[in-house]
Amino acid sequence: MRPWAGRTLALILPLAVFLSAALGGPGHAAPQEPEATPQQPVFRTGVNFVRVDVIVTDDDDVPVTDLTIEDFEVYEDDELQALETFQLVQITPASLVDDPVRPIRNEFDEEREAARPDVRLFAIFLDDYHVRQGSSLRVREPLIEFVESLAPTDMVGVMYPLTPLVDLRMTRNHAAIIEEIKRFQGRKYDYEPRNRFEFQYARAPAMTVEQIRNEVSLTGLRALVTHLGGLREGRKSVILVSEGFTNILPPQMRRTDATQLADPRQQNPFVTSGNPREQAMQMTADLSLQTDLQRLFDGANRANTSIYSLDPRGLASFEFDINEGVGFTTDRNMLNATINTLRSISDTTDGYAIVNTNDPREGLQRAVRDASTYYLLGYNSADAPADGQFHEITVRVPGHDVDVRARRGFWAMSPEDLERIETASAAPETPSEVDLALSLLGARRNQRFVQTWIGMGQGDDGLTRVTFVWRPAPRVPGQRRDEPAKVGLTASGNGGVSVFQGEIPDGPVVLSDDGTADPGRAVFDVAPGALQLALSVRGVGGGVIDNDLLHFNVPDLTGTDVTLGSPRVFRAQNAFEMRQLRTDPNPIPETGREFRRTDRLLVHVEAYWPGTAAPEVTARLLNRGGQSMADLPVQVPTEASAPYELDLPLASLAPGEYLIALTAAVADASAEQLIAIRVTS
Repeated sequence: MRPWAGRTLALILPLAVFLSAALGGPGHAAPQEPEATPQQPVFRTGVNFVRVDVIVTDDDDVPVTDLTIEDFEVYEDDELQALETFQLVQITPASLVDDPVRPIRNEFDEEREAARPDVRLFAIFLDDYHVRQGSSLRVREPLIEFVESLAPTDMVGVMYPLTPLVDLRMTRNHAAIIEEIKRFQGRKYDYEPRNRFEFQYARAPAMTVEQIRNEVSLTGLRALVTHLGGLREGRKSVILVSEGFTNILPPQMRRTDATQLADPRQQNPFVTSGNPREQAMQMTADLSLQTDLQRLFDGANRANTSIYSLDPRGLASFEFDINEGVGFTTDRNMLNATINTLRSISDTTDGYAIVNTNDPREGLQRAVRDASTYYLLGYNSADAPADGQFHEITVRVPGHDVDVRARRGFWAMSPEDLERIETASAAPETPSEVDLALSLLGARRNQRFVQTWIGMGQGDDGLTRVTFVWRPAPRVPGQRRDEPAKVGLTASGNGGVSVFQGEIPDGPVVLSDDGTADPGRAVFDVAPGALQLALSVRGVGGGVIDNDLLHFNVPDLTGTDVTLGSPRVFRAQNAFEMRQLRTDPNPIPETGREFRRTDRLLVHVEAYWPGTAAPEVTARLLNRGGQSMADLPVQVPTEASAPYELDLPLASLAPGEYLIALTAAVADASAEQLIAIRVTS
């Protein structure tokens, strides 16, 4: 197995860290996930201190540089603020003549040099998920000319949607940046998987893949602006190379398997005409996308980072190729929608949208001019808002005939943000139970040869009964592998004493119709405490194709507290399979946690309590944020040895990640377990 495979009980990894280890290739590592606990910029003057950079030009678009602090008025929500800091940042070739160019060798050099006010910071975000291949070839030359025009002291970084922040370095090695730009290749509507992360959803519907790509790109962009905000308070610039975003595809492009060729029978250019269902889907998709964009605006304004959107299509006439069979009206609407997202991103972050032009050089040079001459004003907010809401900023220069540009406002920190800042220095934040459950979901999904499940329940004589189940892991499209047939298992308890040793199954190999082995199971009792499982995976030919070593603690289920055994999840694809599960006295649990909407889940769980009263077991369905969505009915067992039972059809759930929260309670005592599941189309 890979170094991470199978360690779902030995080591709980956050999903972002797990994917970062799993993915390979330049510019294609794990997507960032800054939503749960965003890295805040460095606020050197307190959380209520607001900095705003202001660009002032005359009628000829020439920067005005002779203003003083008394010339400016800054209003927050129409309330005049008292300016406390004032600085004219002006970077010209003359100011750089005697300035030594220092190399960026490590993070310390990066932070030290980036904090200097006379250094310009530019990050280029190459959104290959939303750029067609031809457009990426076209935009390389103007981007290279842009980098070549920068001063030797300017710091530049390049990031892809799947680039982890640990691999991002703001550098003065402009030649290396140019070489990276030369390799830029767009992949819009090209769904061929190129790394482990993309293989996970390669067979998903095309619209699901597009939504995943949107989330990955916007999450990576938010991570980038937050990282830049932590380097310094002054102006930072991001060049976003993208053809824009949309959360929906026209019906002609909605393949049920993104990697398959389109069905010509579905390529009717008039299929959406007057369809109210399409209008409802479009509205839902737009609302979802606006929520994601709002998070980006929030991060960019907090980080004082301006985004210059560069549409590599130039003077685009069509969004789709003629062979994709999309009607003119739908094509025009989606083209305008994607361009409008680029305008919105730039307008809201005080950048500039370089769209509808075949020569982006002027727009790129505008980014350089904006970063070269501006005023940096600072004030302590009179209202000190901590409501998590957007607060408008208006900058005026009364008595002067000038044009003033400044960001529209800022998103105040929420009470949760302030609490996180206050407690961050006291102790590192412990991942929540929801985060841990979701991280296990990702780790389980990425096991290469076999998926395993280890369950715990009460055994005999005060021991804990351990159930080990393995099934062949789902095949990754496009990858060949030796099919697993048996798993050799050695279980060692305290002191290294072996409590189980054997092959699973212990008889002849039985292959299913698809050429894979049937699942295997082993059951043994062990004393509570440390347990080590040594796995040896054997292929159909008998040779060892993988091995792993798992460590975890076996709980004591005979104590004085109410406890839950390990929930067992079973899948039924139709009514016949559900009847078989209900009549089977000992069915084999599912090891994976990814199901289709057509599936129906049956969950069994035991609840233990040393007293005579039976625990009350309840269940709730949660979204991936941990918020309760619905109460789920739990069937109480009629026999003492029977488990509590939960029947959950998935047809009513939209594709996504969910959690099943199981709670056992007696009097004031309670115990809870979470089961994370992923629902696909």
